[in-house]
Amino acid sequence: MKISTLDKDKFTIISINGDLDASSSIILDSSIEKAVTGGGKNLLIDGTQLNYISSAGLGVFMSRVQEFEERGIRMVLYGLSEKIFRVFQILGLDQLLSIVPSEEDAMRQLNTSP
Repeated sequence: MKISTLDKDKFTIISINGDLDASSSIILDSSIEKAVTGGGKNLLIDGTQLNYISSAGLGVFMSRVQEFEERGIRMVLYGLSEKIFRVFQILGLDQLLSIVPSEEDAMRQLNTSP
């Protein structure tokens, strides 16, 4: 798995390429922490190249929901394959996390959300 980050003015894009499992979820969590530490930037999570997600990978996102809400940080996931999105849906996580089809939709949501 490979994670890359791109800092923009008001947000950070974190791109995930490959399988998000127990070992790689630690890397993702660290990348998220680094992105929001200090600046508290909003996050776009690019899942266009995400092939697989384990419960540990899902846990990375779920462990941040309350913290981000309290800190006023917004996180939007986008570009998930139907298979990956279905995992979020089955677990009801699509109701707790912002998940949109494209990067454009994600940016629009960050720019229009309070």
